[in-house]
Amino acid sequence: MALQTYYSHGKLLLTGEYVVLDGAEALAVPTRFGQNLVVKEGKKKDLKWTSFDADKGIWFTDCITIDEVKNKLLSDQNSLVKNTLIEILFQANIQNPKVFETEGYEIETHLTFPRNWGLGTSSTLINNIAQWFQIDAFELLSNSFGGSGYDIACAQTDRPIIFQLIEEQPKFEEVSFNPSFKEHIYFVYLNQKQSSKLAIANYLTQRHKSPAIISKINKITHQIITCNTLTEFAQLMEYHEILMSEVLETITIKERFFYDFKGVVKSLGAWGGDFVMVISPENPEQYFKDKGFDVLLQYDELIFH
Repeated sequence: MALQTYYSHGKLLLTGEYVVLDGAEALAVPTRFGQNLVVKEGKKKDLKWTSFDADKGIWFTDCITIDEVKNKLLSDQNSLVKNTLIEILFQANIQNPKVFETEGYEIETHLTFPRNWGLGTSSTLINNIAQWFQIDAFELLSNSFGGSGYDIACAQTDRPIIFQLIEEQPKFEEVSFNPSFKEHIYFVYLNQKQSSKLAIANYLTQRHKSPAIISKINKITHQIITCNTLTEFAQLMEYHEILMSEVLETITIKERFFYDFKGVVKSLGAWGGDFVMVISPENPEQYFKDKGFDVLLQYDELIFH
């Protein structure tokens, strides 16, 4: 078998975090960063797996037998990464058992963003494995990690999308979203990694489905796509943050860390970690550096469009 390479984009959810699980329409964007999966045929009945971070350093390496995958033989040692990998490959094998009828594989994964950034280390891997196995990535996600699937949709597309769960099934459409004022939109990394899986589980246990909230979020999502001014964009994102603060019964990220910032700070994805969106007429780099946050990316540096 010739060398095969698969690629998936990372993701950011600009609107609809959490409530997307209840059917809200969410605006999501693929990132310029993502992950490659390189597959070549091996000599033994096993998977020689090596994962590289953006700095080319190896962050995971192991040899997993195909028997371990087929029978979901999880390690009793402290190997969360290996067990997660076995879980995903086990589900993939159920969807297409033909892949592991061969002799084995040597596999490499290459992230183009630092693993702790939270741009989709797991979703890009799941989508890449689905491409390799020629199976439905949304089904693979549902059977392994869970979640709405917006991250899988971003992995597969080159454009911003509106994503929605309709009767538990993922639906998405590409939209035209390339704001003329994007030079005033920034993304700041908070360096407080959040587990999407845990955040989803917590939300699902305490959520109160509210048609009124979903309706408001849907309206904001569509207004954001069509708005023409930075002022309107900032007001809509600030309103979204206030609404979600009430739903989650927690203070906003701005109230917690950036109460004196003269601009808008909006949480993205799992509240409290990874990236936040910053909307500011002036370059806010120095403000955030003074607060100890050194990673600030402009819109065009991070978003693929």
